[in-house]
Amino acid sequence: MASLTIRKLDEAIKTELRLRAARNGRSVEDEVRVILRDAAQHKLAGTAALPSAPQPALPRQRGTMAGEQPRVTLIIGGGIAAYKALDLIRRLKERGLHVRCVLTRAAQQFVTPLAASALSNERCYTDLFDPASEFDAGHIRLARDCELIVVAPATADLMAKMAQGHADDLATAILLATNRPILLAPAMNPLMWNNAATRRNVAQLIRDGVVTIGPNAGEMAEANEAGVGRMSEPIEIADAALQMLRPPQPRPLTGKRVLITAGPTHEPIDPVRYIANRSSGKQGFAIAAAAQAAGADVTLISGPVDLDDPAGVTVKHVESARDMLQQVEAALPVDVAIFAAAVADWRVVNEGVQKLKKTAGGLPQLELTENPDILATIARLRERRPPLVIGFAAETEHLMDNAKAKLARKGCDWIVANDVSPATGVMGGDRNTVHLLSKQGDEVRIESWPVMSKDEVAVALVERIAATAKDTSA
Repeated sequence: MASLTIRKLDEAIKTELRLRAARNGRSVEDEVRVILRDAAQHKLAGTAALPSAPQPALPRQRGTMAGEQPRVTLIIGGGIAAYKALDLIRRLKERGLHVRCVLTRAAQQFVTPLAASALSNERCYTDLFDPASEFDAGHIRLARDCELIVVAPATADLMAKMAQGHADDLATAILLATNRPILLAPAMNPLMWNNAATRRNVAQLIRDGVVTIGPNAGEMAEANEAGVGRMSEPIEIADAALQMLRPPQPRPLTGKRVLITAGPTHEPIDPVRYIANRSSGKQGFAIAAAAQAAGADVTLISGPVDLDDPAGVTVKHVESARDMLQQVEAALPVDVAIFAAAVADWRVVNEGVQKLKKTAGGLPQLELTENPDILATIARLRERRPPLVIGFAAETEHLMDNAKAKLARKGCDWIVANDVSPATGVMGGDRNTVHLLSKQGDEVRIESWPVMSKDEVAVALVERIAATAKDTSA
């Protein structure tokens, strides 16, 4: 059913509804829904109608009524990125969220209230002085009759008003009157984003407890403009909203320091060519995000990848294996070290200063030398060796034999083995099938996990790490 709008009712009835809603901790709309539902149930049961005097009710805790979807008030600001907010409505609803939209006057220059209403299946709100909704202080209802407020796009002007406590339209009145969490998705020109006034406003909002996502780097709507200022993608915002709505998760790695390597390394041949492995870095980045979510202080050392840095993680970007080893050693000491990077085994002895050319004599001779073994170097440390060292074995044949040999040869504690044959699609893909090998005295224990997404593999691995850390502490 669409949202209820209380229109031509006697003032006495409106007053009674407001009082009853206040007693029960609900909005007037929800109170009417309860009355109608109870009336229908009594009619079906053949009982008398509801008594006119309201019955005492337990105060409703913050959150949804039983059986209802979590509610989100989506405020759409006035920027070109407002068109993405229409997709955001769909993404939020896909995640089981109930969405009510508020459009600023500027936002209506880019998207229409009709479009937002059609996608949300709810009335769209635009006016602070709308007599159809303000008879029961509608801006207060929109501010509190939800579990989360999302502002996307959050323009420079809208954030400035929020930071200064303005309330001169419906959107800012809602934001000032709310006691719910707020998620901002900034979007603006890069120069506006980097302006000192905007930076001050954002810093103030973060101090006030507002959560931000983005902005991302990329092309702007304006011709020949690029930089940081693009609104985060709708799927990113929806996932962040869902995360904020979830109950607080246990953080078993709080107080632990975790080091992770990810991605390939590039070993230069000359200024334009290099030797590398086919690694996307997705698995290592997923592990970093999972460890951070579990409360760890995470340092991620990544080779060249096309991935956004995980939120809340210290990321060091490197090119070569030697650069990666240097950063790994600088990050010590840590409690857990996870080496998921696909480090190139060899490099060219004499890197060309200029681009190598074909000659009449044939191909240039490339002399190769072995790169430092980062996993073995750290696992064999006498001082500052992490208590738990985990390596990865990416193999195309004889998976278990090669993984067992690597576990013994490298001196690490665990090996995560996976088949990266081209047919598996693991390299660059989003799913993985892994086997966890760990030392049990003179034996090797093998756990084979089912096919999972790389995010699920990361969560499962972090859970095993947390359990081991707990046992060790005990």
